Amino acid sequence: MALPRTHAAQTPALIDAALPRMTGRMPVWVRSLVLVAAGSLLLTLSAKVQVPMWPVPMTMQSFVVLFLGAALGPRLGAASVAFYLAQGLAGLPVFAMPGTAGPVYLLGSTGGFLLSFIPAAYLAGLFAARGASLLKVTVGMTIAHALILAVGMAWLAFVAQLASGATGIGLSRAFAVGVQPFIVGSVVKVALATALVAAGWIALRRR
Repeated sequence: MALPRTHAAQTPALIDAALPRMTGRMPVWVRSLVLVAAGSLLLTLSAKVQVPMWPVPMTMQSFVVLFLGAALGPRLGAASVAFYLAQGLAGLPVFAMPGTAGPVYLLGSTGGFLLSFIPAAYLAGLFAARGASLLKVTVGMTIAHALILAVGMAWLAFVAQLASGATGIGLSRAFAVGVQPFIVGSVVKVALATALVAAGWIALRRR
């Protein structure tokens, strides 16, 4: 089954097909700023929807990262994530753990997961281009989410600066607490993101 190819030349991303008047009438730079800001806001909201776990809370951010890449395209999806991280680095309370922000936050246990969001969004966008088969979109989403887990695990194992003063918790421990508990959730998020993108193109084809 292939995703629809409606308006292939005029609609490089799902958002362009969904809101053709807005994206068509706005100057390109204004359109890009609006979409990037909206994407970063969505990421902020998703960070607050979480299941407390140690040392990394489970949030809906990775799902939003995949969807942003697919919906906005690789460049704007990655830019949305980069803008979100920039806000956190500047001290705004956009991250999952309340009351913490700034560069020190990224050096902690979640830093690798957060930094991996940028390439993950880009990858998801590349694989979810209009006309891609459902299989290709699923594979792309899976690779993107696997990248998040892999980078996050490596960071947690060897780089993360912990409250105890230690650097990293070791590879086996990082897998046990930073990957294994999230495998089922990752499968669900990949499936949801893929289904949402496919449903979006199908709905637009029927308009």
